[in-house]
Amino acid sequence: MNVESKVLRKRGRYIKDTTRVIARPYLPGGDDRNKKIIERVLDLSEEKVSVLFEQVLTNFSERHRDIGVVFENNFQRIQALIPEGGVISDKKRALMGAYFTMEYSIESAALFNPSIVLHPNQVDLPEGCIRFIMSFRAVGEGHISSIEFRSGKIDVDNNISLDPVSDFVETPEIQLNPTFNKHLFQLKLNEINACNEITTYLLERLPPEFTYEQGKHEIMELLKKRIFPDPMQSETVDIVSWVAKSNYEIKFSPDRRMSERAIFPVSENESMGIEDARFVRFVDDNGDATYYATYTAYNGRTILPQMIQTKDFVTFKILTLNGKAVQNKGMALFPRRINGKFVMASRQDGENNHIMFSDHMHFWQESRIIQEPSRPWEFVQIGNCGSPVETEEGWILLTHGVGPMRQYSIGALLLDLDDPTKIIGWLPEPLITPNEEERDGYVPNVVYTCGSIIHNGDLIIPYGMSDTKSGFASIPVRELLDFMKRA
Repeated sequence: MNVESKVLRKRGRYIKDTTRVIARPYLPGGDDRNKKIIERVLDLSEEKVSVLFEQVLTNFSERHRDIGVVFENNFQRIQALIPEGGVISDKKRALMGAYFTMEYSIESAALFNPSIVLHPNQVDLPEGCIRFIMSFRAVGEGHISSIEFRSGKIDVDNNISLDPVSDFVETPEIQLNPTFNKHLFQLKLNEINACNEITTYLLERLPPEFTYEQGKHEIMELLKKRIFPDPMQSETVDIVSWVAKSNYEIKFSPDRRMSERAIFPVSENESMGIEDARFVRFVDDNGDATYYATYTAYNGRTILPQMIQTKDFVTFKILTLNGKAVQNKGMALFPRRINGKFVMASRQDGENNHIMFSDHMHFWQESRIIQEPSRPWEFVQIGNCGSPVETEEGWILLTHGVGPMRQYSIGALLLDLDDPTKIIGWLPEPLITPNEEERDGYVPNVVYTCGSIIHNGDLIIPYGMSDTKSGFASIPVRELLDFMKRA
């Protein structure tokens, strides 16, 4: 009997819903074209504005919460292009905001690659029941990826139920003035070979902890003075601004349902997507719990490893990961320190499974290969499938392997609790391979997960199917351990 025969695929599929839309900024051209749009709206009579705006409200107000706030925010994005001296009525202002707004169906293409963690709120639950949060990779028009959330419960018999999914989806408020540590900021500039006399000049004028606005002010002062020759000055300023904008904070309204929250790309480095977030509930030595997720930011040309940090899934910090060991995809943080160090599974070379250790959560310099492709179903490449889960006998690390016809399968390793570079058990065959129902989709022949959880003796695995939809599978932990230890 093979291990996959012990896997229970649970009923229910989580599929895309094209009606779930966000209202996002829409700038159809450069300043010259946008000014023309503004002039056309300014030329409208108030009577015509009233008719047009009422029609917009009729068509869209029931599809979004607080659509008027969205229009005002997007008006402010183009306000500087409006000719000085003009008086604009409230309705014309709102209508102009509507012209620079568009709907985007964030999961119109797919909803897949989930991870799962314990919900911060575990009160008022029946005995043997837990509440959880899942993240999904949602893909819409133009293959832009974002992060969506769902919440639900697992009962004493490990039956899974998702909370009702809202008709509304919202993007968070961006915190406009985050704080930076000057030393860490300089280390990041040095890592990307951007340090020079210009960055030294700028950083010398900033305090040890500086805000985005303080940094922006010094940049503007430098541009006025033109101390250094172009194009070096312009190029350096662009890089410094890019690094600053890669680190930001966002906040959702706390009274919104989990399914209404979507993290859509904000910074330039993730303009084409936020890919495969691996969430984990990290418990520090003092018992304090924080949720982290690593993800891949993609701008259409290059990738950048990023980290999300939150306590409550309301306020999130987005941070850049630093160091020569975090220059590729697929990093997964262990849920606690080991021997005083942070630990991550990773894949620096696009082919092998690595483990790396660090004294600092955001800096990773060295890694060590712990597994190379050795079995036919993983000859092309291997990687992790989310953060490991802890058992008394070792860390269970789910993996993925790529075999013939680029088929992805899910496997598993058992790592030593005190030294996770030691593999003490493994599966000689896949835990989950795509069956006939799962193999067709946007990317065929793929099963993939970004994180699992143990409850009532079962390893519960949410997983994506061919980059299109998602479902759940489970296997008794005892049986999985026995299979791995026999190997």
